Amino acid sequence: MNVSPAPPRVDVLIPTFARPAALAMTLTALCAQSLRAFAVRVSDQTGDGSLAAHGEVTAAVRILRAHGHDVELLEHLPRRGMAEHRQFLLDRCAAPYALFLDDDVVLEPDMIERLVRALDEARCGFVGSAVIGLSYVDEVRPAQQAIEWWDGPVQPEVVRPGMPEWRRHLLHNAANLYHVQTALGVPPGKQRLYKVAWVGGCVLYDADKLRSVGGFGFWRALPQEHCGEEVLAQTRLMARHGGAGLIPSGAYHLELPTTLPHRDVDAPKVLGLEREAAEQDVPT
Repeated sequence: MNVSPAPPRVDVLIPTFARPAALAMTLTALCAQSLRAFAVRVSDQTGDGSLAAHGEVTAAVRILRAHGHDVELLEHLPRRGMAEHRQFLLDRCAAPYALFLDDDVVLEPDMIERLVRALDEARCGFVGSAVIGLSYVDEVRPAQQAIEWWDGPVQPEVVRPGMPEWRRHLLHNAANLYHVQTALGVPPGKQRLYKVAWVGGCVLYDADKLRSVGGFGFWRALPQEHCGEEVLAQTRLMARHGGAGLIPSGAYHLELPTTLPHRDVDAPKVLGLEREAAEQDVPT
């Protein structure tokens, strides 16, 4: 008797641009994940239609499919900026949880399982695993290693540029989080949640909660060249549902040159939480 696979609990959503080798590394790490119930949606904006022609990408896709994962390779054009690209992927998400994963991040084998367990327990808007840059492993920055724990339930909170809580983002610079988790000796089985300003690179969202605050629909108010779209989405989500970082992290940054060199328009500073709150009835 054929047994139908369990419906995916997670849609892994990967926006990509001109990085086939990095994308192949990201996809290959997904092949070894301990949690099996996930699908993968890759959206490419390179523009030459060649993503599926790269052998390193197609090999990883074949392995994922052989393991029973639904994998979509999509081309999404024209380019309208990262917020619109993320909204396109969110619109493709059918699973309860959406893992937005950058195309230059490698995950440890238990990473998705640990993120799901954390979000199941916290029942907040998102839980993120901040990416670690191991080229900085010998550069210790004590002044950037403050950590604030969620010792009770994750609660909604307002975090905005200029507030003292905004400095929490320093913990995610370089290899700061790696140094903190190594010093604390937190094993994966005793993972903990901590307070964040935002998390980049590897973030598991409750898809319905993300949609409830508008997702990335604010892309229409931004020029094509912008940054900070996940930051704005997360601050809106934290204000209504709360959010957290996960330690130990099991996400590693490949530290490639950015594909978004023009960063003058920073979404949370240009749009502001107050403007979005007025549109979405988010408490401030």
